Amino acid sequence: MKTMLKEQFSSSLIDHIRSMLLQFAPWKSSHSENLKQAAVGIILVSADDGSNEICFLLTLRCGKLRSHAGQYALPGGRGDQGENSVDTVIRECMEEIGLQLSADQVLGTLDLYATQSGYAITPVVFAVAGEPEFSLNPSEVEQLFRIKLSDFTGERSAQFFSQEEGGPLLIRFPIFDHHIHAPTAAILYQFVEVVAGRYKQVDNLAAPDFATR
Repeated sequence: MKTMLKEQFSSSLIDHIRSMLLQFAPWKSSHSENLKQAAVGIILVSADDGSNEICFLLTLRCGKLRSHAGQYALPGGRGDQGENSVDTVIRECMEEIGLQLSADQVLGTLDLYATQSGYAITPVVFAVAGEPEFSLNPSEVEQLFRIKLSDFTGERSAQFFSQEEGGPLLIRFPIFDHHIHAPTAAILYQFVEVVAGRYKQVDNLAAPDFATR
């Protein structure tokens, strides 16, 4: 997995990721239709440090938001009436970070993730070639980062633990001096495993109580 995650952004790597997503049919829970529908984007771009390594976009949410304030998150949000998951990510990316996406950039989707707060999140993977343009909405996003997939290896691989004895299994990724928690961490964990040719079901991975607010 480490070698694959360190590869440069290229058409061959994008084709590989697309083929891996096609091999693993997304899983959806039987009760997902009763949950509030949402979608997030795993937006793949090249690194801007000269390495051209493959990265994904990660936001730091505004500290004044009513929910999940100051947390790291993938671009996305709740779906509007009549939208599918692709439509939602395209709209939310424009609203949050000023990035124009199109449906022909979609590589596939991951498993639906049901959150503790009653949302059914569909992760949609996009690939953006070239140098994208951004315009952050300060009422929603404080910062935007390009995170290399290779940063999720070694000491920064996924960490699993329990909040209390007998409680649900939690997941987090170390980032900067903080952590990414579920649902974002669970979604990203499944994605890096799929890139490596493995399937990991992640619906059993929860977030700590403070990250659900």
